[in-house]
Amino acid sequence: MSSDEKHGAHAHAHHHEHGGTRGQRVWDAWRRWQGLALAAAVLVSTLWLAATGQLVLYIHPRYVVFTVAMALIGVVFVVAGLVAGRGATEGEQPRRLARAASLTGSVLAGALALALVIIPPATLTTATASQREINSTALGEVDESVTEAASVAGASASFTVLDWASLLRQTSDRAFYADKPAEVLGFITPDSDDPENSFYVSRFKVTCCAVDAQPVGVPVYLPDWQGEFSPDAWVEVTGTFDTNPSRGSAQPLALIPEEIVPVDQPEEPYLY
Repeated sequence: MSSDEKHGAHAHAHHHEHGGTRGQRVWDAWRRWQGLALAAAVLVSTLWLAATGQLVLYIHPRYVVFTVAMALIGVVFVVAGLVAGRGATEGEQPRRLARAASLTGSVLAGALALALVIIPPATLTTATASQREINSTALGEVDESVTEAASVAGASASFTVLDWASLLRQTSDRAFYADKPAEVLGFITPDSDDPENSFYVSRFKVTCCAVDAQPVGVPVYLPDWQGEFSPDAWVEVTGTFDTNPSRGSAQPLALIPEEIVPVDQPEEPYLY
């Protein structure tokens, strides 16, 4: 090989090596910063949800302060990581499959973080309630404080769906409810045993977060109710409890409505 050919081959190899090294540096820098960038996106979106009052649609209010504090600490660590990461180098050549997996994971995580901010959080609805039996595990132990409060004249006017569901679980004695008018707020969930004539005024009870939310409800008897109302519609129902006229429903008592008023979903749709 002539000296000119050797020089050309050397120049080509040097150019190839230089280009490869430059591409490697770019890839290493991307890998180094992507984790911090995605963590920052999730943390900032969490703080934004808290600032706009929407974090309670994901977690119990008692955990909001803790979550915000942890997010702020996380932001501090992200900033520290950005400062400490300057000038760091990596020499390992990632494989093509690893690159693709890393890039795909970054895109998906970034899209999730962006969705938390752009897409408004939606509350749980009848679709979820139908998958989790109403008034099953959500009530837990009987709330004795509700029983005591029920003995006070006029106290029942402030009872929630959860309170009434707890009482109905304790007793189906008509005499107990004779002087206790009810006014409950919730969304409509059809009674699967008699969907034409009965529905539940429902709410979700949240213990920790929306994942563990369990539906509770008060049975309402109203023949052909779907001609006027629709599932998931929020309503305020006023009436009294009596023997359930429905032949199909498994509920011995039902709220016989005197008035049903459509309402907007409350700012805090869950019960705690």
